[in-house]
Amino acid sequence: MSRSVKTEAVVLRSFRFGEADRILHVYTSEHGRVGAIAKGARRTRSRLGGRLEPFSHVELMLHRGRGELSTVTGASLVASHDRVRTEPYRLAVGTIGLEAMLRLFTGEERNERAFLALTRFLDALDDAPTPAPARPSLDPLVLSFQLKLLWVSGYLPHLDSCVECGVEVGLVGYLPASGGVVCAPCGARSIVLSPDGLRGISALLRAPIADAGGLALTAAAARDALAVVTSSYEFQGGFRLASATA
Repeated sequence: MSRSVKTEAVVLRSFRFGEADRILHVYTSEHGRVGAIAKGARRTRSRLGGRLEPFSHVELMLHRGRGELSTVTGASLVASHDRVRTEPYRLAVGTIGLEAMLRLFTGEERNERAFLALTRFLDALDDAPTPAPARPSLDPLVLSFQLKLLWVSGYLPHLDSCVECGVEVGLVGYLPASGGVVCAPCGARSIVLSPDGLRGISALLRAPIADAGGLALTAAAARDALAVVTSSYEFQGGFRLASATA
């Protein structure tokens, strides 16, 4: 990053620092994930504070000094996503999405597709009809988003044929170590997937994020999609999302 840049960003995490400052983790369109300090952001008269909450899509002015953190010198809102922050169910779903970004994208490496997926996810979550109460981790929107993050980070699950022997019929499970589905003879150590689950995961991957909420996923399909996402995180990255356990 040059010493001063202007970039779009989404605030992934924000916490207090010192008497009046905030430390931010943001995902930017130009430089991937960046750590930054917003000096004085917690002061009542600060022009920055209300624009730097988690979920905010902003245009930032960042200055890179000698330290690890950039300094926020200006911020303007592109989309506040207040609905996501203030409605409990949307907040729970959105928190899963932000944690997935934090765990999968850890460095200053530009990934335009990841940034686009993130902004589309938040826009769709903001605009979706008020959902019926459900387990947030099984929400089709956040499942679609996480599958697409696996895709753009290079861990797209292979779904068209058995990753062990290549057959295209009789697929019954998912093998995280091989990154794809397997047939019955090859699936002794696999995560069992139902036919609904295979169809649902394919639909979630192929549909635009904005359309994921309208997919008619069965409960079994949603559980299977979550199992594929969770096992992919565990095998590829060695982590689980704390926000997805509720």
